[in-house]
Amino acid sequence: MQTPHDSLVVCCNCPDETSAHLLAQGIITARLAACVNQMAAVKSSYHWHGKIEQMTEVPLMIKTTVAAYPQLEQWLLEHHPYEVPEIIALPIIAGAASYLDWIAKEVNLDQK
Repeated sequence: MQTPHDSLVVCCNCPDETSAHLLAQGIITARLAACVNQMAAVKSSYHWHGKIEQMTEVPLMIKTTVAAYPQLEQWLLEHHPYEVPEIIALPIIAGAASYLDWIAKEVNLDQK
């Protein structure tokens, strides 16, 4: 049985719907996550190269395992269009056992 601390939610913003879709499909195809939610566009404000920037971005919410995280991070760094992509992993501290077991079953690094 999977425990909550074996699972992660990884947040990653994308510059547009097309890149978000391509990243989500690539992550699932590579079995680096059980599920990727492509969220509604958001307005982001941030510092970049000494200036304050504002941009519309499309967030991804990626459900994966602690064991798969290093490969997921590397995959995102290789495929993401941003020079410095947001890749933030948040631990799941509680969750339905059946859902956490499903994440563990679907994230299968041996099937790649």
